[in-house]
Amino acid sequence: MDALDRVVKPKTKRAKRFLEKREPKLSENVKNAMLIKGGNANLTVTQVLRDVYALKKPYGILYKKKNITRPFEDQTSLEFFSKKSDCSLFMFGSHNKKRPNNLVIGRMYDYHVLDMIELGIEKFVSLKDIKNSKCPEGTKPMLIFAGNDFDVTEDYRRLKSLLTDFFRGPTVSNIRLAGLEYVLHFTALNGKIYFRSYKLLLKKSGCRTPRIELEEMGPSLDLVLRRTHLASDDLYKLSMKMPKALKPKKKKNISHDTFGTTYGRIHMQKQDLSKLQTRKMKGLKKRPAERITEDQEKKSKRIKKN
Repeated sequence: MDALDRVVKPKTKRAKRFLEKREPKLSENVKNAMLIKGGNANLTVTQVLRDVYALKKPYGILYKKKNITRPFEDQTSLEFFSKKSDCSLFMFGSHNKKRPNNLVIGRMYDYHVLDMIELGIEKFVSLKDIKNSKCPEGTKPMLIFAGNDFDVTEDYRRLKSLLTDFFRGPTVSNIRLAGLEYVLHFTALNGKIYFRSYKLLLKKSGCRTPRIELEEMGPSLDLVLRRTHLASDDLYKLSMKMPKALKPKKKKNISHDTFGTTYGRIHMQKQDLSKLQTRKMKGLKKRPAERITEDQEKKSKRIKKN
């Protein structure tokens, strides 16, 4: 049995807090990513991993030592590192003659590889090469996906889901305008994926809403889709399953439309409009003759019933 798989009883309060953080929760923690260098990674791949780590901080771990492993052939080392560092996302960089400048992006489910996609780097511009101001560490990005392939092809659809998981950052309840600082743009066109990063500049526009300008911040990548290892539909559905405690309880006679408007249905008894209290006005008062005729009608109805 592996040392990490054993049932460990904490002996100190610090160890108890550490194990409680890793316990399954209804609302999970922010997903951390580990960035791993292969045994033959070149300077381009190493710099890509550093730049992605700069975007992921503080929710990332960069392994500086080289690790001789092949994710598509043997996944045990990735699963070991995932359990050791408590990371559910990973990026593996390698370089060889058959697959130069290679990146593998993937995610875990229960410390086992769920799906991973291999990408080839054709063009790369580093953060250092673009001499513009950068965003502070831990800024939540806005993600934009352009291209029909992200909605049509199954491989690209899973890649979109994977990239969203990788770069989305923490879940927030409120957003302020000044907090929208940078954009990650992914474009799928002619069999390539173009990854661009822009800083958001809010300029004066003469009205309440500011004028928005985009300034390229880096890194910039031109990627090509290579191999894929996708989870089966059953396993993918199981990983997306929501706990019962988080599912919203159904309320009777309440419905919502596509725009989020709430509609309620009220059940009432049949109303007698003749007894409805209306505004008292002289013009609406009944004349004495009308009252006499109404009384006579009521008396005749009573006689017929008897």
